[in-house]
Amino acid sequence: MTAAPQAPDFDGAHLRHVLTSAAAALGLEGFTNRLGVPESSICVVILADGLGEANLAAHTGHARHLGRAWRSSASAAALDTGTPTTTAASLGSLGTGLTPAEHGLVGYDLYAEHLQRVVNMLGRWDPQVDPQKWQPHPSVLTRAEQAGARMVTISRPGFRDSPLTAAALSGGEFFGANRIEIRFALCAEVISEHRSRGGALRRGPAPPLLVYLYVDELDKTGHSSGAGSDKWISMLESLDSAAGRLASSLHHQYGDQAAVLLTADHGMVNISPEHRIDLSGREDLLTGVRHTGGEPRMLHLYSESGCESEVAEAFRSAFGEAVWAVTGDQAIDAGWFGPAAAARSARVRPRIGDVIVAAAADIALFHTDRTGTGPLQMVGQHGSLTEAERRVPLLELTGRGLEGSETREGTGTRA
Repeated sequence: MTAAPQAPDFDGAHLRHVLTSAAAALGLEGFTNRLGVPESSICVVILADGLGEANLAAHTGHARHLGRAWRSSASAAALDTGTPTTTAASLGSLGTGLTPAEHGLVGYDLYAEHLQRVVNMLGRWDPQVDPQKWQPHPSVLTRAEQAGARMVTISRPGFRDSPLTAAALSGGEFFGANRIEIRFALCAEVISEHRSRGGALRRGPAPPLLVYLYVDELDKTGHSSGAGSDKWISMLESLDSAAGRLASSLHHQYGDQAAVLLTADHGMVNISPEHRIDLSGREDLLTGVRHTGGEPRMLHLYSESGCESEVAEAFRSAFGEAVWAVTGDQAIDAGWFGPAAAARSARVRPRIGDVIVAAAADIALFHTDRTGTGPLQMVGQHGSLTEAERRVPLLELTGRGLEGSETREGTGTRA
């Protein structure tokens, strides 16, 4: 087996510090600006789902505004994400400021001990799983609102009341639109209205404003057509144009009072059809496995008691250096999910597989007996701990740049 990857840099330049750093940059008490976000009274945080740093680096010719910021050592940093590199885990960390071990969204499909079945953490959330009991910690948005900021989320309308929103991104006001350009137009309108309303009604400056703007088109298109496909590039160009216009407009109107950040929850790799492998019927691999979970590039395997080592060895024997196959306890001890004590808590430990199988090469492992064959059609994949999946950009788009901070040096800042 190839050497296991290092644990995510949870205490350094990490996605979980983005919203908390933005809140601190607004002057709110109780937050630390670990990522050097410039001080402002208006901060927009754009989350471009699926736009890993490697994905952006390979296509800067189609992203004039993002590419210019990415090439600037003053405006760009590279952030680490969590384990696994999947939306539920990463948005859980972004939204709470915590590691997956602490917030408990440790995968895409997870075993729910109280239901004795595997449940989904994204679009097919089980109605018998209460999101606010599953993830009980307050969101950064709620904490920032309590500290005196106006909080606004701009996303797809269907996410207003989604369980993942309730679990990790609740708080403040919500505005919905299905098209990228309308979401960005809403953002500009909200900011303009906020500044006007603040002066007229409060007879003083408007309170700090933090806007969280979610863009999921790149991720959806990457799954269906592949990262770097013509359709994906078209979505990148739309995002770049909208983000560039917003940043330029805010800088022109508000100068150093405004900051616009863009980051992502994970990167994406393309998997060819012959490397999308169905485990169904593979008794050599699934003997001793009670439930399969996780996702195709990071499986959670829930085994019969005492079978963990044998199951992990079976996957190592079958796939060699194409996978990192470890026991769940080994992954916890290595810090993959965050603090080991939190990962071993009675709330979180049953959700983590007894065996973790992470893809080290460009393969994906499916269990269609459980999921159906639909997922086999997905081209773009993510979930494992390769650099392409775990490294995401942090860009400041108004030209103000990212300032020095206590943890920034040596933690992934671009040279």
